[in-house]
Amino acid sequence: MLHLLDILLNIIRACIILFCITGWAWRRTQVAHFILIAFIFASWFILGICKGWGYCLLTDLHWQLKTKLGEQNLPNSFIKYAVDKISGRDIDASLIDKVAIACFLAATLFAIINFIRYLKRQRAVTH
Repeated sequence: MLHLLDILLNIIRACIILFCITGWAWRRTQVAHFILIAFIFASWFILGICKGWGYCLLTDLHWQLKTKLGEQNLPNSFIKYAVDKISGRDIDASLIDKVAIACFLAATLFAIINFIRYLKRQRAVTH
């Protein structure tokens, strides 16, 4: 059962990452994308005050599960873990972190722009 949960978490997390990177592109998903970005921001930077910069609640929970399954020496980020698994190599963590931050900042910028547009559309409808 724990192995199934691990697989499910890997799939869910991959979908979250994909949506974080692309969810801004479609009008139907822009509000959900903005909400996701806000949650990620809160986890990384607000919870990060107490838990360490870049803290991810999902990674914390997932790593607890993986530890129960016997995995050891897990990296600090799921993205590093996934990139290493997919590539079969040990990619430099700081490079992965820089790419992840750049993608997150771009997605955040798009989310803010789209949210402002959304608010303007809502104002136009009510007036």
